[in-house]
Amino acid sequence: MTIKDKPLLPTYLAKLMLARVIRLGDMVIDATCGNGHDTLFLAESVGETGKVLAFDVQDPAIEAARKRVAAAGCEDRVIFFRESHARLADRAAPHSVTAVMFNLGYLPGNDHTVATGDDTMEAIESAIMLLRSGGAISVICYPGHVGGAAEANAVEERLARLGDDKWRVVKYQALGTLSPAPYLVFAVRP
Repeated sequence: MTIKDKPLLPTYLAKLMLARVIRLGDMVIDATCGNGHDTLFLAESVGETGKVLAFDVQDPAIEAARKRVAAAGCEDRVIFFRESHARLADRAAPHSVTAVMFNLGYLPGNDHTVATGDDTMEAIESAIMLLRSGGAISVICYPGHVGGAAEANAVEERLARLGDDKWRVVKYQALGTLSPAPYLVFAVRP
């Protein structure tokens, strides 16, 4: 993957940064599997000996992600959960996860009223607890849709406070856009 392959979208930057953290055999989490693009990236990154825990509250998301992963021959690496990402801590042990990837917003082409809302902050807290040293949390925030700005602000404020605990926390955001553009918040545990 090179910069020339894709535009500098937050989703691409998240994958580029996570690729430097994830190793073969790791356990990782896709907290919002959606159409499966991130799930497949994570499955390929952990290799045959790794595991991906993939969460979504919508059947169409689970179905689409499952098909995408199966088409690539990675289905044995992924465990799907049709439940809120607020349940992350029920599915993995503390300090056992290398990466947790969030792509907030709504499922393209589906019901835009289905939102993660308050569950996201519970999931962020769980991700912090589950992450091992050197692991990373990646969150794509969508401030331009209904409820998205409040969710993005809450995520950003919480992850920014981790900097007080020696975490490395950064934000990548486009400037000069006509409407609020999606952006990436990325945090690495010391």
